[in-house]
Amino acid sequence: MSPNRPLRVAIVGSGPSGIYAADLLSKAEVPASVDVFERLPAPFGLVRYGVAPDHPNIKQIMTTLAGILGRDGIRLLANVDVGTDITLDELRACYDAVVLATGSPHDAPLGIPGENLEGSYGSADFVAWYDGHPDGPRSWPMTAKEVAIVGAGNVALDLARILAKRPEDLAWTDIPDHVLAALQASPLTDIRIFARRGPAEVKFSPLELREIGKVSGVDVVVDDADLQFDEASIAAIESNRQTKQVVETLTSWASREATGAARRIHLHLLQRPVALLDDGAGGVAGIRTERMRLTGDGSVEGTGETREYPVQAVYRAIGYRGVPVEGLPFDDARGVVRNDAGRVVDETGAPVTGVYATGWIKRGPSGLIGHSKKDSQETVDRILEDAPNLIEAKGDLSADGLGPMLDDRGVRVIGWSDWLALDAHERALGEAQGRERVKVVSRFEMTDIALRRA
Repeated sequence: MSPNRPLRVAIVGSGPSGIYAADLLSKAEVPASVDVFERLPAPFGLVRYGVAPDHPNIKQIMTTLAGILGRDGIRLLANVDVGTDITLDELRACYDAVVLATGSPHDAPLGIPGENLEGSYGSADFVAWYDGHPDGPRSWPMTAKEVAIVGAGNVALDLARILAKRPEDLAWTDIPDHVLAALQASPLTDIRIFARRGPAEVKFSPLELREIGKVSGVDVVVDDADLQFDEASIAAIESNRQTKQVVETLTSWASREATGAARRIHLHLLQRPVALLDDGAGGVAGIRTERMRLTGDGSVEGTGETREYPVQAVYRAIGYRGVPVEGLPFDDARGVVRNDAGRVVDETGAPVTGVYATGWIKRGPSGLIGHSKKDSQETVDRILEDAPNLIEAKGDLSADGLGPMLDDRGVRVIGWSDWLALDAHERALGEAQGRERVKVVSRFEMTDIALRRA
């Protein structure tokens, strides 16, 4: 039996997973009205604030996401923090279903001595700085001549590329001017990327890996001794085209002569960081690593052999964790909200009625943007299965009182047309400089421009 009113859904988070969920709900056979809540003044999540500025092709997905957010039946409520401006319980009272799409904003720790020294950073804060995140740092210490990056994925490569590039090679992007100025003053000469596994086990994509070899004024250094393979490695190379391409690229760099470039990116494989070294004043002076060896099945074990490298800053890029949501069960080991295929569940496995999850807060920080569609589809399928019971349980339901509630609390809500005003302003700033856009960084300035008060 069809419901006599639309299913009312609140989605918390306007990154790809949240927007894809809104898209699927708006097209479903069950009529649905969808409100997308975003704590920042601008939508699009990690596409705007996580993709490196020199990757404009990836950022083009914002055009597709914008086409969804601007659709009838979907409402954007940005600059609204669920948890402070409005509680989860208040949302649950106003909607049949609430979907968490809040991502994984915190860096996973290394768990080694010295990790808390000055000069030891998580990648999330650094990315927030160079991407102009309104809640990110406004300045960054760029005094290190030698830097270590711990991680074997594309985030590690992004960090290395941004640190190594000449500012003039980034000036065409939407990178903030204050970031360019800091990069211009950097005395950096050497970047060392440390990966615990071997060349066939790293998680670099072939395209991203090849990119660092094309950075102007940079030599990429690979030690031939790090190119070790076991039975599992050989099988992976033979069966996976991307693995083969990564290994071919690393092998070609190991045999390439250095050009004497002013900056170098060293790729250290089969080395596990075991400690950060103190300079005697509470800062990073170096990194100690343990040599690893392949065990034959694709895993590694320590050899007990250690080595130290002088560095003055260390960036960890080993993954992210979600933030617990007050009142909901959280899987602390995985850093996700407890769920079963998108239905949030308690410790016994029983569903928490009307609460769902999608994206990284659901599955952990894995997969590319394209994986979000399949993930959101699974969650939306669960919502639609539950829809008749959800609507019946809530009966007459209206979120009409939500606006006045937020107004009474002084929340400056940014809707879709308001975002378009901010978007146009940034594009105009960019056009004046021959760039696609210049991001406004200040949250207050963003809000004033969006609400036509600047």
